[in-house]
Amino acid sequence: MFNSVMKAVFGSSNDRYVKSLGKIVDQINALEPQLQALSDEELAAQTEKFRAQLADGKTLDDILPEAFATVREASVRVLGMRHFDVQMVGGIVLHRGEIAEMKTGEGKTLVSTLATYLNAIEGKGVHVVTVNDYLARRDAEWMGRLHQFLGLTVGVIVPNLNEFERREAYNSDVTYSTNNELGFDYLRDNMKHERSQMVQRPFNFAVIDEVDSILIDEARTPLIISGPTEDKSDLYISIDEVVKTFPEDWYEKDEKQRSIQLTEEGTEEVEKLLIERGLLETENLYDVENTQVVHHLDQALRAVHMFKKDTDYIVKDDKVVIIDEFTGRMMDGRRWSNGLHQAVEAKEGVKIEPENQTLASITFQNYFRMYPKLSGMTGTAATEAAEFWDIYKMNVVEIPTNVPVQRIDEDDEFYKNTQDKFRAIAKAIREKNEIGQPVLVGTVSIEKSELLSEFLNQEGVEHEILNARQHEREAHIVAQAGRIGAVTIATNMAGRGTDIQLGGNVDFRIGDELADMPDGPEKDAAIAKIKDEVAEEKQRVLDAGGLFVLGTERHESRRIDNQLRGRSGRQGDPGLSRFYLCLEDDLLRIFGPDTLFSKMMNSNLEDGEAIGSKWLSKAIETAQKKVEARNYEVRKQVVQYDDVMNDQRKVIYEQRAEIMDSEAVDDVVVDMRHDAINSLVSNACPPGSYPEQWDIEGLKEQTEEVLGMNFPLDEWLQEEQVEPEIIEERIREAADQAMDSKLASGDAAMWRRIEKSILLQELDSEWKDHLATLDALRQVVGLRAHAQKQPLNEYKQEAFTLFESMLDKLRETVTNKLLRIELREPEPLPPIDLPELPDFLTGHIDPLTGLDNSEDGDGSESRKALFGALAGSSQAAVGPGGSATENPYADMNISRNAPCPCGSGNKYKHCHGAIGAAPQA
Repeated sequence: MFNSVMKAVFGSSNDRYVKSLGKIVDQINALEPQLQALSDEELAAQTEKFRAQLADGKTLDDILPEAFATVREASVRVLGMRHFDVQMVGGIVLHRGEIAEMKTGEGKTLVSTLATYLNAIEGKGVHVVTVNDYLARRDAEWMGRLHQFLGLTVGVIVPNLNEFERREAYNSDVTYSTNNELGFDYLRDNMKHERSQMVQRPFNFAVIDEVDSILIDEARTPLIISGPTEDKSDLYISIDEVVKTFPEDWYEKDEKQRSIQLTEEGTEEVEKLLIERGLLETENLYDVENTQVVHHLDQALRAVHMFKKDTDYIVKDDKVVIIDEFTGRMMDGRRWSNGLHQAVEAKEGVKIEPENQTLASITFQNYFRMYPKLSGMTGTAATEAAEFWDIYKMNVVEIPTNVPVQRIDEDDEFYKNTQDKFRAIAKAIREKNEIGQPVLVGTVSIEKSELLSEFLNQEGVEHEILNARQHEREAHIVAQAGRIGAVTIATNMAGRGTDIQLGGNVDFRIGDELADMPDGPEKDAAIAKIKDEVAEEKQRVLDAGGLFVLGTERHESRRIDNQLRGRSGRQGDPGLSRFYLCLEDDLLRIFGPDTLFSKMMNSNLEDGEAIGSKWLSKAIETAQKKVEARNYEVRKQVVQYDDVMNDQRKVIYEQRAEIMDSEAVDDVVVDMRHDAINSLVSNACPPGSYPEQWDIEGLKEQTEEVLGMNFPLDEWLQEEQVEPEIIEERIREAADQAMDSKLASGDAAMWRRIEKSILLQELDSEWKDHLATLDALRQVVGLRAHAQKQPLNEYKQEAFTLFESMLDKLRETVTNKLLRIELREPEPLPPIDLPELPDFLTGHIDPLTGLDNSEDGDGSESRKALFGALAGSSQAAVGPGGSATENPYADMNISRNAPCPCGSGNKYKHCHGAIGAAPQA
């Protein structure tokens, strides 16, 4: 009570903060007449003027008013749009590394140009992050015109660009890209073997559009680059056939956690079935020998009984395509992890693609926290303000609208069952349709969209369906959803990127209706006619009450409901919103308090009767808060576990960068060899032990295996005063001499390159295996809670031990390879046709929500460095004279299967691109 009174008198902290920014906006406005007087050339020259001021010691904050005023004037001339004062406030908030919450239709895309331009002046690069490729391309072309007018370079990152194109885009002053492409390029860069192959430069500043979608919704799942493993299709099919025969009393489902497990009775019966089919190694299902079968059984159970066709996925072109639960879009190329996708493929009887092994991984949380300054904008962030601060240290600022919102948000209507609810919805839509009021209907799944479509057909209402099956027509459907009498059914409206304009969208109508008409007076007249028609139609829609937004059920997140609601009432237009709910909705069925809803509604409601109550709406909001809190814990847990791996990732990637930047790594190799020998001797002859306790036979085997050398250890033991330190010193000297003689007999420069190549390859190989081990540990460590142990602490301890073991193994492997490798003159034989590595798969992986974009722009190039075959070979071929043959085309990024540019007629990999082979005439 006291807080509400104080807020009414003094305003909220957000209001006071926004008001304080008004002084800066006044400074910007005062400069407008001065900049309006400049010519286009003089206005464009402002950028060089600002750079000179920064070089003289001024800060970005010092030049902010004039820079923002410059962008506003340039926008008027180039785009025909002038920034409102509230948009200037949003730009200041973005520049300060905060989140600007702006209502739908308030021009967030234009706001981003302010902070983007100011921070790009330094020349360190600014990333503008969008939720999909369409928006990245659109904004780069649309807002890029403004930046280019002011002398900045603009790049865009989309799938299927080659490395040269990506590098050029990242070297631009402003780079537009999706979050997935940025993350995958970072991971791929840290798999390259030459600094020149890397495409990204050091991070500086990022502006994230739809920041809640990227940093909240998609942050539940890490980005993963993976490679294929062995095919297990037969096992998936066999287990799928077994699982489909299970009666319901054999398993228990938890829909809240989306998990499923066998009952005690079910376990016994399943063991019998699996033994009959020869799928178990032993009679006990949970013996260690049956680990793989249990894993696939769990995934098959979830695929068959938890994942629904046309809700969680669709089958298209004989492939299982995941449906994004937040946008309703098809997620082409994304795959569920840990064998779940293969289990769904077996369920649907389509081709089963092999599982993949993790090669590199990072969460969005840890990726975006690498930016020194990070900001974002969205229409819905306030409900997650605590999480933004806890994880990213980003403050959420609510920016007031340019014109007050006139939309009316009505109370929810409750019905007994889905049939009653959809009949009421269809009736309400027909009534609005008859008076010409456009209707936007939000559903939570394709299945519900198509069910509602059937009800509307019965009512004789024409309508459009916007869901995963209509992806290509998406922008056109959204753009015209505000026309008179339009009815649009949408499976979620998050991140659509196109505003619903009352009366229709002029630009889309011109593009659709006049695309084939040549420029001239006739086309100009047609355009003028369309503009007049749209203006007239807009007035009719306004008279009918504006856009009516109807939600067919509540989403588990209030943000998604607010995104749908926010489509109505843009820029001060009138509008109406209402949600329809029933007891069979997922949110009420799974999370609603059973006694409250079932007892009261079942006993008091007749069939077809509706009830509306603020009290019930409050209960729904409570249920949503529970789900949001649970989802926050899931995301928090993801980042806590990834923080453990992130510390190790930083060490590995920093080490890789140092190796790539070094001319020679001989000092590193020597240290690794000495450390490996120290480890071998320490394990066999522990400090403080007696000679009779030493494992001399084990030491002989280890020195032979790791160093490829035999030592008279028995003779050394006969000597007086023999100590482990003496044994270690003698082994070390012998190994050093072997390496020195190898170096003396060959080309020193060539040898340094071999050391560098092998060190990088083995580092990557061990890191890949380490990631697989951590994945497995992450899957099982939760069971330790049953032993009253904290799973996260257990994970930290074991991950550290595993990391140390990985480093020990790396030292031994590198030492082994370098001591055994031999340099020789190549015999005059045809060049070796090196095996092609498979393209990598990119994934945004999570068993519950699916992976992200797996299209891989640069594929296997990231693993085909010079001397790529050395890791599995005992010899390295060199060109004539004992030195590596020079390749004049090495920096041209030529495909290994393309014709060699020298004109020999051979493939590049068989000519100048052949490793260690002379060019073929």
